[in-house]
Amino acid sequence: MTVTDAIGRIAQIQATLVQLDGGKTSAASSSSSASSAAPAVSSTSATDFASALSGALGGSSTGTVTGADVVADAKKYLGVPYVFGGTSASGLDCSGLVQRVFKDLGIDVPRLVSGQSTVGTEVPSLAQAQPGDIIVTNGGEHIVIYAGDGKVIHAPSEGRNVSLVDNWMSDSDIVTIRRVVPQAAPDTTAPLSPYGGTTSSAQADMLRSLFASLTQGGSL
Repeated sequence: MTVTDAIGRIAQIQATLVQLDGGKTSAASSSSSASSAAPAVSSTSATDFASALSGALGGSSTGTVTGADVVADAKKYLGVPYVFGGTSASGLDCSGLVQRVFKDLGIDVPRLVSGQSTVGTEVPSLAQAQPGDIIVTNGGEHIVIYAGDGKVIHAPSEGRNVSLVDNWMSDSDIVTIRRVVPQAAPDTTAPLSPYGGTTSSAQADMLRSLFASLTQGGSL
């Protein structure tokens, strides 16, 4: 599990904890045994926990939107003509396509490539790119959406349409690669283990402490 995936998992856990907390009072009043159950987690501590975990991992939760969702939405615009300054299905430029796709998914990103080149977290190299990542190239003048399998989706230039094409870039052509959402949805069937992936030993210790505090009904 990657750090990004772990953060996504925590967002779901946070929502579940809040729901469980909502039924705590009624359960306690209907059965005296409820008061002797394990300490309940308050919605405040659940929120603080998600925030603290995000800080520990150096990222931010993006809910349930995934890189696959980004690619699927971008494919809806295949064939739309390139229009300089365009931001709708009637015409799109390269950054307009990126903004439109993420807006469809409820995520706000800047309008221009210069702003889009700073969103999310940086991916070190093309070899590590995942579907849904955005790639800035051409000296910062062009942006594309990585579709996976060595392909990208972009709005090329005047007289052309939004297209799914083979990637033509190497790392030397790329200004930055940005990851705004995780590659895949959190795996709700597997036990949560945010200590794996790229999490450091120090981060793992912090997470263990956070989990212990949360499950014991303590304050974060």
